[in-house]
Amino acid sequence: MSTVIAGRPSGRPAPGEYAPYAQADIDFVRGDDAVLILTHQGEQVRKLFAPLTDAQVNGVRYAPGKWTLKEVLGHLIDDERIFAYRALCVARQDTRPLPGFDENEYVRGAGFEERRWASLLAEFTVVRQGTTAFFAGLSTEAWRRRGMVNGYDASVRGLAFHVAGHELHHLRVLEERYLPLVAGP
Repeated sequence: MSTVIAGRPSGRPAPGEYAPYAQADIDFVRGDDAVLILTHQGEQVRKLFAPLTDAQVNGVRYAPGKWTLKEVLGHLIDDERIFAYRALCVARQDTRPLPGFDENEYVRGAGFEERRWASLLAEFTVVRQGTTAFFAGLSTEAWRRRGMVNGYDASVRGLAFHVAGHELHHLRVLEERYLPLVAGP
């Protein structure tokens, strides 16, 4: 369903091009082309989640106080939007420092659990398509541009790899802790 748009490969970011806290997640990302990586991961997410129904996922959380499965997917969408916006600002040479955000407040304010699962998955798909289309249009120079994000120095490609690494982190948790709780189709 997704289309990879040919562009200039991002190259793999080096430490110092993303937040130090993201290192462990980015270490799980294989490859050096952010557009191809994000395209492939988006297909994996859709393949993993498409068979699930609202009846299977409603209210599913692996422990008290943890996000529900719908909230995790919504969080992935929000995080990607924010990091793509940050990458846009840096790529366009906006020199203003970009603020952080509190993911728990965003999830509390979103109402993800009230939404239909298919709606969340469709939104994830559209956001991913927009993200990869933006990244695919970047020049080699733009990929390497840097800016101040949430108090740390980041490159555009570092922000792109953050999206991929963050998603892989949550997919590991989903596969280990959430999906075993979901009854088969």
